Amino acid sequence: MNNEELLNLVKELSLKHFGKLFIDKAVFNNRLRTTGGRYIPSRRIIEINPKYLSELGIEELIGIIKHELCHYHLHIEGKGYQHRDADFRELLKQTNSPRHCKSLPSMKNRGKYSYKCSACGAIFHRVRRVNITRYRCGRCMGKLKSV
Repeated sequence: MNNEELLNLVKELSLKHFGKLFIDKAVFNNRLRTTGGRYIPSRRIIEINPKYLSELGIEELIGIIKHELCHYHLHIEGKGYQHRDADFRELLKQTNSPRHCKSLPSMKNRGKYSYKCSACGAIFHRVRRVNITRYRCGRCMGKLKSV
C-alpha cells in the first residue's frame, strides 16, 4: 500500500464511519516507533506507522485510522480532541474505534539485558545495557552481575 491508497482508505473510512469528508493529507511515516499513528493539528496531517500494516494486518490499520480520524474531526469542529477529553472518548465509543493500538510483535522481541544483585538476589531487566561498575542495586545498594 502506498500513500495514495492510504489516503483513499482514510477518505472512505471517514465517510463510512463519521459521515464527513476528509479533505486533508494522510501519509505513512517510517520514523514512528512507539505509536500506530498520530494527528498533527497544526498541519492537519494524519501519519500512520507502516509497520502495523505489515505485521498486524489491515484490520489493525483500520482501527488506527479510525482513532486518528476521531482526533481530526473533533479538532476541525473545535471540540476536545485530546485523549483526556470527554468528547473524544464519546466519539471513540460511537465509532467503535480502539483507544490504544496493540504493541508490535517486533518490539516485543527486542534484546533485553538482565542483572542480578549479588547481595539481595533481586533481578532487573533492561532494554539498554547498564554499566555495572558504576550502578548498584536500587533496593540494597549491592553490586550487580550480568545474568
